[in-house]
Amino acid sequence: MKLRSFFKFALAATALAYAAVGSAQTYKPEYKMSLVVGTAFPWGKGGEIWADKVRERTQGRINIKLYPGVSLVQGDQTREFTAIRQGVIDMAVGSTINWSPQVKELNLFSLPFLMPDYAAIDALTQGEVGKQIFSIIDKAGVQPLAWGENGYREITNSKLALRKPEDLKGLKIRVVGSPLFLETFTALGANPTQMSWADAQPALASGAVDGQENPMSIFTAAKLQNVGQKNVTMWGYVADPLIFVVNKEVWASWTPADQAIVRQAAIDAGKEEIMIARKGLVEADKPLLKDIAALGVTITQLSAQERDAFVKATRPVYEKWKPTVGADLVKAAETAIAARKK
Repeated sequence: MKLRSFFKFALAATALAYAAVGSAQTYKPEYKMSLVVGTAFPWGKGGEIWADKVRERTQGRINIKLYPGVSLVQGDQTREFTAIRQGVIDMAVGSTINWSPQVKELNLFSLPFLMPDYAAIDALTQGEVGKQIFSIIDKAGVQPLAWGENGYREITNSKLALRKPEDLKGLKIRVVGSPLFLETFTALGANPTQMSWADAQPALASGAVDGQENPMSIFTAAKLQNVGQKNVTMWGYVADPLIFVVNKEVWASWTPADQAIVRQAAIDAGKEEIMIARKGLVEADKPLLKDIAALGVTITQLSAQERDAFVKATRPVYEKWKPTVGADLVKAAETAIAARKK
């Protein structure tokens, strides 16, 4: 009986060993993470932090290589979501703006002047609206894990200090590939020009475009003052949350234990990334703006009345896009923002 028990144990152990080997074979030696920007930017840093945490916490079972510049889709950031769904990309930290052509509800965050402050962003991403968005992304064929943040998109240009909508008249402004952005800037009298971030920087340097809109962390990391962007207007018209995601087939190939590790690593990396993205802007004296001003850049802070003029000018665009985003989702967002703790 003892010998029979020993053989049973040996057979069971062998089966487990083969199962472990078979499971390990489903893991790729390396996973591809897509990013629009590199690790000099908070966005790219968030991807790096996530990759490092995953490698460390899985003891090297899951290794991730970063591909900045959306190089896996030839630099076309609006194709990124489709490529994740199709398996061309394994993982990504992506922009709600860039993915909005495929997931229309993500246009919520690009409705002009919806979110007046950081507490408003948090009220959406960390509340019921954020859960709804994740459910929508899941149904669209991608596994969402955590929120990050690119930040409030402020407007810069090489011509003048912008204080009123009329100041934008005729200015060539680079925007991302979203119809909502084109309509917003057209409503303000500007001449919006759609182009990738890779093409934007040389276009600014040559004067082919006059300005652009991006978070201040992008401004500093890309040294936009060196490509003629000498005027910054802090208007906070939209903010750009980021989402940490994994391709569904890749996700299903991992053990539940590793899925839990990757998810928690994304949540932890997202929290760190948000702190990095907001650094220098949430403090009372906003030291980041002082640093930028010291580079010879004019920083324009709008009064409540001045900002309201921009709100009114873009309100028709806001109302037009409500049905596209989903009237109920927009209403839920407005309610959550109104109830936020400031």
